[in-house]
Amino acid sequence: MMNINYIISHAKVYFNLMPDKESEEEIVSQISSGVSFRGANLWVLIFAIFIASLGLNVNSTAVIIGAMLISPLMGPIIGMGLAVGINDLELLKRAAKNFGVATLISVLTATVYFFITPLGEAQSELLARTSPSLYDVLIAFCGGAAGIIALCTRGKGNVIPGVAIATALMPPLCTAGYGLATGHILYFLGAFYLFSINTVFIALATYCGVRLMNFQQHVHLSKEVGARTRRIVTAIVTITMLPAAVVTVGIVRQSIFENAVRKFIKTELTQRGTQIISNDVEEDSLKLRVVAVGREITEATRAEAERRMEQYGMKGYRLQIIQGAQTDSVLALNNRLSQISTTREADRQKLLEMSAENAMLLQRLEDYTRLETLTADLRPELTALFPQVTSLGLARMTMSVSDSVKQQSFVTALIGTSDNHRLAPDDYQRLSEWLKVRLQVDSLIVMEK
Repeated sequence: MMNINYIISHAKVYFNLMPDKESEEEIVSQISSGVSFRGANLWVLIFAIFIASLGLNVNSTAVIIGAMLISPLMGPIIGMGLAVGINDLELLKRAAKNFGVATLISVLTATVYFFITPLGEAQSELLARTSPSLYDVLIAFCGGAAGIIALCTRGKGNVIPGVAIATALMPPLCTAGYGLATGHILYFLGAFYLFSINTVFIALATYCGVRLMNFQQHVHLSKEVGARTRRIVTAIVTITMLPAAVVTVGIVRQSIFENAVRKFIKTELTQRGTQIISNDVEEDSLKLRVVAVGREITEATRAEAERRMEQYGMKGYRLQIIQGAQTDSVLALNNRLSQISTTREADRQKLLEMSAENAMLLQRLEDYTRLETLTADLRPELTALFPQVTSLGLARMTMSVSDSVKQQSFVTALIGTSDNHRLAPDDYQRLSEWLKVRLQVDSLIVMEK
């Protein structure tokens, strides 16, 4: 008994936080100042949301991490946990109000971005934020605990940036914005639920840390109000955690089942000279389909393996083994599908090239027909400005210069005048400048027939 007491007393020396604790007034002041979202803080939040949305859009983990590091969202969440921990109702109201404003602006900013971006496909980084589980609860709680300990003690180091990355507050909000912008309500609900998990359990870890470090509590609240506050906190934590627990149970069951299938195949169907290519579970029809090549698995082996399936958690399942000629048919079908996919991709690429070429030809045709139309349109103006000009012809010409690889393209204007009213040099210049403006060209040559 003395040995146990001795070990506990010495362990307290190593795990005691109180010697490293900073001044409570400074800690509360620092956390309270980070609650506000005005001016610079608000603009930093908006730009961080844009950066995180870009990272999710292009599937860049590095960009997403950068956005999480510069995000100021952690401030009001820790502020709410501190306010509940020290019974500061005014700080709780201010932190909750700023948190609501920051959340609304973040979702709206992400929605605007995903509404205007040309990249509308959901990438893996984005989809990863739509299915929270109990593991996210543990990550948020542990991250929040590390954060409040770092804020309340000396030698913070790089704990706060690490907490910002681990708890990942920005990506769920951006994913929620993506769900609203694209009409995927389930994406919005899943991502916003993940954000709620992070928020609640970071605040809960802050509350627990403040109570464990014996922060001075405000005494103006009655015992009834304090008890009601604790009940509300307990209810919020329970309601937030229950759906994640249900999802986690499903994930764990699926993982256990998949491990059982792998173990069954390795133990019951593996034999020398036979290779298992793939397996597929049809849960609706209770069937396990296995594709094998090489030495044939006999019907007796298959039947015996099927009889043992109950031992691996597959009671009622049937075992189907595809091998021999069946395997060749499956592989041939897969090869044929691959060839069809390749041919379709080649046809698509060829169609794109033809479309580009067609667009170029249409542009060239439009250039020529445009000059023909303009010739008739310019005739009344030309008669009013230069009465001595009796005819006008426009044509686009291309000239190849011997000492240059590039070809020069310009418009030629051929004019006709009466014999007694030739254009003076100044009139030539004015006519050339006028035609350049009306035709909207840079290079023009005026010739008189």
